[in-house]
Amino acid sequence: MKKLILFALAVALAIPLLVSAKIGVGIGTGKIVVDQQLKAGLIYNIPNLVVINTGDEPSDYSVGTQRVEGQKEFIPAADWFSFEPDIFYLEPGQTQIVKIKLTLPIRGAKPGDYFSFVQAYPVKKEMPKGTSVGVAAAAKLYFSVSPANFFQGIYYRLASLIVLTAPWSYIVFVLLAIATLGVLIQKNIKFKVSIGRK
Repeated sequence: MKKLILFALAVALAIPLLVSAKIGVGIGTGKIVVDQQLKAGLIYNIPNLVVINTGDEPSDYSVGTQRVEGQKEFIPAADWFSFEPDIFYLEPGQTQIVKIKLTLPIRGAKPGDYFSFVQAYPVKKEMPKGTSVGVAAAAKLYFSVSPANFFQGIYYRLASLIVLTAPWSYIVFVLLAIATLGVLIQKNIKFKVSIGRK
């Protein structure tokens, strides 16, 4: 009988602990400011975002952008951003470094100041009776786009791709230069080799 009472008491004390389990999220950066003027068509690596599971339950997390209604700055399109990893799993207290890449379009990036929240959030799980968890933590992201025309955008995109794919892009350029040089030499310089008696 004493064991049954102790067991019932232990269960009664453990229920609040089980009910109070929470999913939480935090970030290691409050504000990201890109100091240089960005150019349309270029691909930029923005400073990383550190995501922390501040809760006491493991969960899957994701990162995205969030705009603010009525802001004076331009709102960047969500598809300008890519995150690596996009979805990840964290145990309580564990952190994940997320790389942020900003790809400005060749057309459509108006010159001026931009603002967006970069937020980390747990991937929503359906809870009993249709409720869901909706917590997030966000860093403020500020950047400016300088004026550029369509042709400058194409130039900047190509230059950006060359840098991002290095050293392979340099190898391709060297091989193309050697092939072009070989064709020019073959067309302009004629070699005549003959073997015979005088």
